[in-house]
Amino acid sequence: MRRRLVLLMAAAVPLSAALIPMAADAARPAAATRCAALPIDAPPGAVVEEVTATAQPAGTVAFPGSPIPGQPPVTDVPARCEVTVTLTHPGAGDHVHVKIALPQDPKQWSGRFQATGGSAYLAGDFGFPLATGVKAGYVTAATDAGVGGNPVDVSGWALDADGHLDSALLTNFASRAAHDMAVVGKDVADRFYGRKVTYSYWTGCSTGGRQGYQEAQAYPTDFQGILANSPAIDWDRFAVATLWSQAVFNETRTHPSACVVDAFTKAAIAACGNKDGYIDDPSSCHWDARRLVGTRVVCDGRTVTIDRATADAVNRIWAGPPELGYGPNKGADLSSIGAAGSPFIVADIWAKYFVTRNPAFVTTKLTYRTFDQLLRSSERQFHDVIGSDDPDLSRFARAGGKLLSWHGQADQLVPTQGTVAYREKVKASDVGDFYRLFLLPGVTHCGGGAGPQPTGDLDALVNWVEHGHAPATLKTTKTESDGTVLTRDVRPFPAKAVGSPSGQG
Repeated sequence: MRRRLVLLMAAAVPLSAALIPMAADAARPAAATRCAALPIDAPPGAVVEEVTATAQPAGTVAFPGSPIPGQPPVTDVPARCEVTVTLTHPGAGDHVHVKIALPQDPKQWSGRFQATGGSAYLAGDFGFPLATGVKAGYVTAATDAGVGGNPVDVSGWALDADGHLDSALLTNFASRAAHDMAVVGKDVADRFYGRKVTYSYWTGCSTGGRQGYQEAQAYPTDFQGILANSPAIDWDRFAVATLWSQAVFNETRTHPSACVVDAFTKAAIAACGNKDGYIDDPSSCHWDARRLVGTRVVCDGRTVTIDRATADAVNRIWAGPPELGYGPNKGADLSSIGAAGSPFIVADIWAKYFVTRNPAFVTTKLTYRTFDQLLRSSERQFHDVIGSDDPDLSRFARAGGKLLSWHGQADQLVPTQGTVAYREKVKASDVGDFYRLFLLPGVTHCGGGAGPQPTGDLDALVNWVEHGHAPATLKTTKTESDGTVLTRDVRPFPAKAVGSPSGQG
């Protein structure tokens, strides 16, 4: 999932609270003169439990204590009011927190609202996205969906004390919380400034990308623009499919080290890649892992000779499970979803807590038969809940919505071909008018990798929504060690990347 896997909770001291939501047709109050709780309309099917507000000063916002490195401080963040709305859904026993950050000075608000997504089993991040959104002039919101702040631990919410699935919280995580956030976030902005939100946007990657696609499918009028990258759509299948390698290794009776597996990735890049060390178009790479049989590689100080069984296993991992017909792209790092005896954590959790409801279930012992059973069980139970792959986007298109999405060709966690498969199924006469997908060579999950990185994707979406300028290309850049800046303008799918990035010092 995203590199940022931990929810950063901003400390807040309630200044006041409003427990009674106003009627939908109530008159809008004048703009708020201070950071204080406001009466909020509850979304349909929800009840507002509490509203709190905290004033935050202008300056640099840091995120100390995060176990995941790489969360840089955000400088020059304007003074803001952070409003937290707690919702519950009658009968669900849940407590969902929606946090909205608003520029305190109305002159610093662009009129835009931005809802942000999560990663892994995290529905939203209350730290970095809110700070960067406010700095850019957006009212920015995130939600925890009532499932807490740990992206890789669902033990506190997936199952109840009797081992039964908490379907209400799963529904929150899958779809309901994002919609509630859209309703609540815009209502808070309207009331705080005394005027309506002009444009509403969604931004997210991985789980956040899936949430964005779900919004376009199920709630087509929530957002005028959706930026949904590396989307984990087809979740009911994806979250099992990334365990395929465990079954492959067991059936082929191989247990290669990470170093040996990496030798195949490097060989594929050498055969199909460019001088910069990545593959522009993995779909055109037909290199066979069996060509490495007999090759000697040095791993952990000892020489290993590649055998046929290991090569066959890698070929099967690249091909993916027969039920899907795709796996990770050649050139993508296999250390996360292709490690013998070490299953991908997101998939492992899904199998244990959701599909089998058995936290002791062992995914490292899967066979082709038990893998197939697990996948079919996941589809049967959860496709309608969290599949997020309905190809009918006609309501979103008719509403004037725009969906911009990019996916790295070297994505090591969410197979790129899953997004391509969805794009090809979309039911629309002219998809390019409202939905554009960009495949970025050499880019890994949600950014990173050897290829030039996407820049200005949200700006491109805003320009499309507000000025009607559909992005003909998506700009990507990379700075070399000598200071040369490489740029590449990537055309939308189904166009393939051509030429090399151009550079200038």
